[in-house]
Amino acid sequence: MINTSTRWPSPAKLNLFLYINGQQENGYHELQTLFQFIDLCDYLTITPNKTGKITLSPDIPGVKTEDNLIWKAATLLQQHTSSVLGAHIEIEKVLPMGGGIGGGSSNAATVLVALNFLWQLNLPNNALSELGVRLGADVPIFVHGFSAFAEGVGEKLQPANPKELWYVLIKPNVSIATVDVFTHPDLIRNTPKQSLNALLDAPYENDCEKIVRSVYPEVDYQLSWLLEYAPSRLTGTGACVFAEFNSEKEAQEVYSLIPDNATGFITRGMNTSPLNHKLEEYKSLCKI
Repeated sequence: MINTSTRWPSPAKLNLFLYINGQQENGYHELQTLFQFIDLCDYLTITPNKTGKITLSPDIPGVKTEDNLIWKAATLLQQHTSSVLGAHIEIEKVLPMGGGIGGGSSNAATVLVALNFLWQLNLPNNALSELGVRLGADVPIFVHGFSAFAEGVGEKLQPANPKELWYVLIKPNVSIATVDVFTHPDLIRNTPKQSLNALLDAPYENDCEKIVRSVYPEVDYQLSWLLEYAPSRLTGTGACVFAEFNSEKEAQEVYSLIPDNATGFITRGMNTSPLNHKLEEYKSLCKI
């Protein structure tokens, strides 16, 4: 065990495009999507101990500890490895909840990667990803830490290298449950599959966007506003929307104009996760 407190980033992601190709008998949807990390992060300060207990602070309003993906991830790793070690995890929440930018899945992945290192379990990334998928379909993306093209129900990953653009990200004042979007009767479910090269050459779109805009006027309003300035889309199943820019200066100019009632961020795309960079930094410091 590495007996010290360490601070770990838990980055958000964007779905640069999202197409739904069909639905399986079990209800899961087949899709094609392009994930990219952004430099907007939650942070987890983790202090290992020998108590065998997983404790969190502060409490997140409306979320029981046992339902928190951070606690679930740590407990799952404990059980899988029969570890007798514990940890206290302090949460710095930056990412908006219910925004479709992967905050909960990213938190879970950061816990798996960090505790694997701090408890010196030495599980390979593939093993951590197999644990992660039990917690959420997006968790393996955050464990591997590289931009990826995903197919199937999100489990088939292919490395990708999209442009690392600047983004203005806006979170409308609503939270959207993924299940509500994927169970909507009018959701597009028959977009033809295409190769990654063909998808990269075509304009990027999101098959969930039409439904979300029709059901949530707040999303429609913010997206309509952004579209006046730059190519803009919904990410995931929402509620966050984003516009893309070639430079930070262009992003700053539009960000300065966002409506007062909007929560917004300027952020940059990253094809390697900040979590990967931090892990390598700690490995170097510990000479592991």
